[in-house]
Amino acid sequence: MKFTDGMWKVREGIEINWMSNVERTATRDDKVDLLLTKPTRGRGDKLNSSTISTTVRSPHEGITAVNFTHWSGADDGGPHFPLLENRPAVDIREDAGKSLTYTSGPLQLNINTAPNELSFKYSVNDKPLTGHSSRSIAYVASRNTPNYNSQHELYAEKQSYILLELDLSVNEKIYGLGERFGHFIKNGQSIHLSNSDGGTSSEQAYKNVPFYISSRGYGLFLNTPAPITLEIQSERTTRINIISQSESLQYMLIAGPTPRDILRRWTALTGRPPLVPAWSYGLWLTTSFTTSYDEATVTSFLDGFKARSIPLSVFHFDAYWMKSYQWCDFTFDSDTFPSAENYLSTLKKDHGLRLSVWLNSYVGQASPLFAEGKKNGYFIMRADTNVPTVWQWDWWQPGMAIVDFTNPAACTWFASHLRKLMDLGIDSFKTDFGERIPIEPSKVKYHACSDPVRMHNFYTYLYNKCVYETMTNYYAEKGVSDKELPVLFARSATAGTQQFPVHWSGDSESTFEAMAETLRGGLSLSLSGFAYWAHDIGGFEGLPPPALYKRWVQFGLLSSHSRLHGSSSFRVPWIYEDYPELGGKKEAEECSKVLKDMTNLKISLTPYLLTQAVQAHETGISILRPLFVNFGEYDHNVWNIDTQYMLGDDLLVAPVFSEDGEVTFYVPKTKSGPTSKEEKGSVWRSWFDHKKTYVEGQWYTETHDFNTLPLLTRPGAMIPYSPDLEKPEADFTKNLKLLVNGPVESDATIAIVTAQDVGKKAGEVVLDRSGEVSSSPSGWKVDVQKMN
Repeated sequence: MKFTDGMWKVREGIEINWMSNVERTATRDDKVDLLLTKPTRGRGDKLNSSTISTTVRSPHEGITAVNFTHWSGADDGGPHFPLLENRPAVDIREDAGKSLTYTSGPLQLNINTAPNELSFKYSVNDKPLTGHSSRSIAYVASRNTPNYNSQHELYAEKQSYILLELDLSVNEKIYGLGERFGHFIKNGQSIHLSNSDGGTSSEQAYKNVPFYISSRGYGLFLNTPAPITLEIQSERTTRINIISQSESLQYMLIAGPTPRDILRRWTALTGRPPLVPAWSYGLWLTTSFTTSYDEATVTSFLDGFKARSIPLSVFHFDAYWMKSYQWCDFTFDSDTFPSAENYLSTLKKDHGLRLSVWLNSYVGQASPLFAEGKKNGYFIMRADTNVPTVWQWDWWQPGMAIVDFTNPAACTWFASHLRKLMDLGIDSFKTDFGERIPIEPSKVKYHACSDPVRMHNFYTYLYNKCVYETMTNYYAEKGVSDKELPVLFARSATAGTQQFPVHWSGDSESTFEAMAETLRGGLSLSLSGFAYWAHDIGGFEGLPPPALYKRWVQFGLLSSHSRLHGSSSFRVPWIYEDYPELGGKKEAEECSKVLKDMTNLKISLTPYLLTQAVQAHETGISILRPLFVNFGEYDHNVWNIDTQYMLGDDLLVAPVFSEDGEVTFYVPKTKSGPTSKEEKGSVWRSWFDHKKTYVEGQWYTETHDFNTLPLLTRPGAMIPYSPDLEKPEADFTKNLKLLVNGPVESDATIAIVTAQDVGKKAGEVVLDRSGEVSSSPSGWKVDVQKMN
């Protein structure tokens, strides 16, 4: 949304009221209040004009929150992001009529309070970060609205906006804002933060998070669930313009200086991701979406995996486990699953599987639960009718209603059906949808009288929280809370929903381009504190060509979570037997081999993934992450790379996005200063061929067959793994290996987390300077494998 026409003109129907003066200040304990006005040169300028009341405070060390309000006459019905605030010590210094300085931890805000000289300048250790320079804080009134009627003259209703423009420095880059599939670097983009079911090939996003990270060394959180528009160098080439269709907006500027520091502070404020069960790291297989399946189909899949010795951890029943037109009724379709309880028990007993089912928060009119929900007020209602009326539409399910999670009774009702499924043996829920939530304030009413505009994005928080907490409470009541951890498979999200993992990327096409855009989405999401992430291996729409299937398998099994899922075709690797034009049996065998090998590789990495998950839980730093999170301090090149990633601290992955196997990738510098191949400990090494080395700061182009891809170990890495592990939840302490790349400079201690208690350090392995094990827990068998 752009208000200006170049630097000098304003667009037709737009009135911008720039704040340029601090009329007065007041300090209250750890807060500062300011009254911002237009330029004031005499008392006459104080009439017939807008003001913005501003409050500065600190919700956390190193974070400064600034609230800008035009009119405050409306009651605030919420919702608000739940934040974990405290009251850190701050330092406030004022030189009356000249300046005011507000300091929280390393972050300093200097406000110029001299007459008509308003500016904000943020800095850390005297390094400028960003701020508001001339004409960058405004209240905007627009006549370009259906409600505006010029015949009302002075009282004609205009649309209100808060406009905040933040300065960008030379070469400053912006990242994040949730899971976004377009260009990884957000500069030059116009981004509207409104959850949408738009697939992965558009500017829309399922997971809009109003938080971005700057290469300058700070993050910015827009503390509102309402849709927000950002013009990132797309209106003013030296600024980020933030537009909120409201009377008030608060942002929180978060100090770094490194991306890790920013993520630690961000997740300390909005919540850190919990741990997930070890079994969830294994391979998930689904029925796919619109395919036709029954007990025999599912059994044939599982028998096929067993016959090919492909390890499988989770089986997922997608939408049609329920009878069509009755989503959701939480009941297995008796036509295809005549004895669901017995069948599910057989799957768990005979195949050792965990089970998952699809659901959403919608109830079609044909569902037996619709009348019950209507009678008890469990649904979102209409606000524009004379009699109580459920809000409905036909877009997804005919006559569909939406569960109102602001109603505690509706949450209890919804949870009761989930608990029945858990009694049947269901271990996980795929919480699909949650994006298409009505937004019109005049037509939508919630039990809690929440603002429908803000509820549009926030709805997914309440939805996934309800399901996650239902599972948590269920395990606690059954007395197994110390053995089981909840895990979802969620699509929609916003700020804070990193606390309800896991999340997957949504509907992608079956192309190499879609595979690349999927990775961009995952990298962006990781910068919002989402530790665990998955995607539809092979793509969702269409049948992937065998080469794409195998390359996506490599990428998918080197993500934190891995799921085979499609729309109208199954994703079992032998599906190609039905397509002789795609290679038939030969390709089916090759695809099965790649899937088997990569699944075994991932399972062997379980000890490493569990340690990285603990780090994510404690710091908010994702398992899959952009290179700059690890190396941005030392290497400027990594800020531009979005086709490869780090899997934890020590493994670099460069997926192959071509049929011929050619891949170009960059090897980052791990420390400042020049490096060479001869420099001690400076080389990366191939996981698959330890003799193959890579010099830091160099680009490489290689061609890989389907048995390998660029999977590199960091210099100095000590990676725990277990090559003979059959399941991620199995005990690996009897065959634990440490893969060591480079010399051990001094005694090194590696903390090991086991699958039996993923939240607790089970023991420590200590290596001496010769690289040999000098200490390990009693009963463990630990071997060191030196790469050099």
